Amino acid sequence: MDVSRARPRARTRRLALPLAAAVCAAALTAGCSADSGASTTPERTTAQAAAPRAANELEDDYQAVIKDVLPSVVQIDASESLGSGVVYDDRGHIVTNAHVVGDERAFRVTAATGGQPVEARLVAAYPEQDLAVIRLESVPDGLKPARFGDSTAVEMGKIVLAMGSPLGLSGSVTQGIVSATGRTVSEGLTGGGTGATIGNMVQTSAAINPGNSGGALVDLDGQVVGIPTLAATDPAMGGGSAPGIGFAIPASMVKTVADQIIKDGKVTDSGRAALDITGRTVLDDAYEPAGVAVVEAEEGGAAADAGLRAGDVITRLADDDITTITSLAESLADRSPGDVVSVTYVRGTETRKAEVTLGEM
Repeated sequence: MDVSRARPRARTRRLALPLAAAVCAAALTAGCSADSGASTTPERTTAQAAAPRAANELEDDYQAVIKDVLPSVVQIDASESLGSGVVYDDRGHIVTNAHVVGDERAFRVTAATGGQPVEARLVAAYPEQDLAVIRLESVPDGLKPARFGDSTAVEMGKIVLAMGSPLGLSGSVTQGIVSATGRTVSEGLTGGGTGATIGNMVQTSAAINPGNSGGALVDLDGQVVGIPTLAATDPAMGGGSAPGIGFAIPASMVKTVADQIIKDGKVTDSGRAALDITGRTVLDDAYEPAGVAVVEAEEGGAAADAGLRAGDVITRLADDDITTITSLAESLADRSPGDVVSVTYVRGTETRKAEVTLGEM
């Protein structure tokens, strides 16, 4: 499955269908009492009345969350792109995706609820996790920071809403559920992508379209549980979007990165494991990917300290087969600095193993 960014400025606008809640009510069959012949119609009436009440309660929940969170969502306009962002604090910091800001440093930011655009400047981007922070040059009255939740408590089946500016339609909302957690997804480099391999992502059925990137994935408590970032594509559909499969960076990682950027102007502690090598994918005699060749092993780095050197070809990390640089990045994304893993590699014609204490990216 390929994954594409939900980023580029839309040239063609498509209107979305209104948000709707689907409610399934169980039908009760009317009958007669054996001894009295009395109809159960009053019970049916009660059950039928309960369904609209349940629907109304769910609609009320949706509307309350939208009213609470949408003022914290913004549209970000750059000269070559359009995306979304989330108000992070009352000092005017906005968190978004690195692929939304690209190489630019100045932006125009508009609240999802409307109003005049405000100029903003880049604080820093961290492409390795596809996150960035920008800051408003003037903080408007009533700026409302979003509340970021505990993404470790997010479970499959949780109802979520995605808020942002898909296809340039500012202030749009879609709904779905958390359909999986703990996904590791690689983003391409084409079309301005960062090439990041991101671990522990939240998978959702809420629609994520171009322009949604950097917005808010929120639960019914009004807490941001993730930043919508990627939409899956289906090669069988010519690279078109695979409906109902999108990915969001978990709120815990967003807070970790944003707090460091705001405090230090950069990420000082990524929490991401590394082998401390420069590598490239190598092919076998059948021109199939067969491993990652070490181009350079950083002196004093994790691989070099374990005895690996330039020219070695890594074929396995712990229980994961390594065939490409992407598969190596995905394996590392599931681990933490300081983890000790077995690395299988080929030197010349000899297959060797080394115990490596992972470094930090």
